[in-house]
Amino acid sequence: MEQIFNPYLPLTEYVPDGEPHVFDGRVYIYGSHDKAQGKVYCEQDYVTWSAPVDNLKDWKYEGVIYRKEQDPSNADKKMQLWAPDVTKGPDGRYYLYYCYSFYPEIGVAVSDSPAGPFEFYGHVKYPKSLYEGKTLDDHMPFDPAVLTDDDGRVYLYWGFAPACEKEMILPDFSDEEIAQMPPEKQDMMKTIKKIKFVVDSQVAELEPDMLTLKEEPRKLIPSGKTSEGTGFEGHGFFEASSIRKINGKYYFVYSSHKSHELCYAISDKPDRDFVYGGIIISNGNIGLDGNEKPTYTLSNNHGGIEKIGDNYYIFYHRCTDGNEFSRQGCAEKITIEDDGTIKQVEMTSCGLNGGALVASGMYPAGIACHITSATTMSFIDFNNPVMQKQTRMVERQNTTYITNIEDGTTVGYKYFDFDNVKEVLLEVCGEFGGVIELSGDFDLKEKYASSRINIDSDNWQLVSIPVEISAKNKALYISFTGNGSLDLKSIGFR
Repeated sequence: MEQIFNPYLPLTEYVPDGEPHVFDGRVYIYGSHDKAQGKVYCEQDYVTWSAPVDNLKDWKYEGVIYRKEQDPSNADKKMQLWAPDVTKGPDGRYYLYYCYSFYPEIGVAVSDSPAGPFEFYGHVKYPKSLYEGKTLDDHMPFDPAVLTDDDGRVYLYWGFAPACEKEMILPDFSDEEIAQMPPEKQDMMKTIKKIKFVVDSQVAELEPDMLTLKEEPRKLIPSGKTSEGTGFEGHGFFEASSIRKINGKYYFVYSSHKSHELCYAISDKPDRDFVYGGIIISNGNIGLDGNEKPTYTLSNNHGGIEKIGDNYYIFYHRCTDGNEFSRQGCAEKITIEDDGTIKQVEMTSCGLNGGALVASGMYPAGIACHITSATTMSFIDFNNPVMQKQTRMVERQNTTYITNIEDGTTVGYKYFDFDNVKEVLLEVCGEFGGVIELSGDFDLKEKYASSRINIDSDNWQLVSIPVEISAKNKALYISFTGNGSLDLKSIGFR
């Protein structure tokens, strides 16, 4: 049976910051491009994947669509391509908007096809009537999003506003290298290296050339530090701008200053009067039904909404490997209520599948939507060795698995349809002695089975746990109590 699960791309592919767009009957994913065991954000060139809108289980790799050195500002390939967005312009061509690291420019590339390849087109700039038409290098051009409205008018959104001095990976420019940059870039780069500024989210309309601003940029929604008295308190803008028009209203999706959550604001206009709507998803399920403890390692987040067929989905990403440099795209179905609101949804393993997964055969362990341990941290700090080494999904030699499973670890999957399942299989290696408990909930109130194990092997081996489960749309939690450490490669059912 053809199925799909989260992450929806192969487990050896890392496309975070996913912006989904439907063009000509296919949904395309545009995002940045991490790598396994990444050392910085977005080390690879842009790629895209696509699927027919009537079969989200059939993803096709479209290849590299834009290389980091195609922009003259990055001919030496020193900077990384960060989160992009794509729109179909009024002329019928497809425009890719992007930024490099913290470099103060928004680049634009163009293609005749949504699958690319894209060719360099230019940099977003002011009109000649403003600053003599110079490149937009102020107002922190970062994480661009773009909307071509029904009337053909085009709006550009961007911004970066850390509410705290979060550790960021900056381009490694020396003072000597900065001195060689054009004068208008030098002061900006010196400021960027300090990362102590606050810029609220920005918006400006573009001319039909898709490059030139029609106006001075304007504030769209407040940041964490400027949100008092605005309705955005506790969920001010940080980064990850994304924009959609749905049922005549404009939805601005963004990462709040908490970083792990995607929130939305809503307006009747594309460029003003946005009010806070709520959280759509947290990549640790914080805020879901009042939950305050992360159910997955927290990390930054970025994504967007898209209507695919008759359903709406939120695309987001999760971290792997104890860092924010090897992130993977996930998606969940959402419901837009009659009043326009969106209720927060949970992370699941079944994602785009259209329902629960069939509890039959083997699945990669990495589709877990719940990974917690005794050391799971309630805030984001990947400089902390504990966060780097806690239970996590990793890829080594093209094999993905969950590593560092210890006493107090729980790995969870939502959801499965169980039809007279007699055994749960775990493909494991490592050195561990203790008890494995299977349950339908994290609190172990709905226990399926319990089994004592004793594993001492560097080779993968199957452990069989007898169960009796016949139930639809049920979770599976696997909890470990004992001594030692395990790796988990696959789970399965008989």
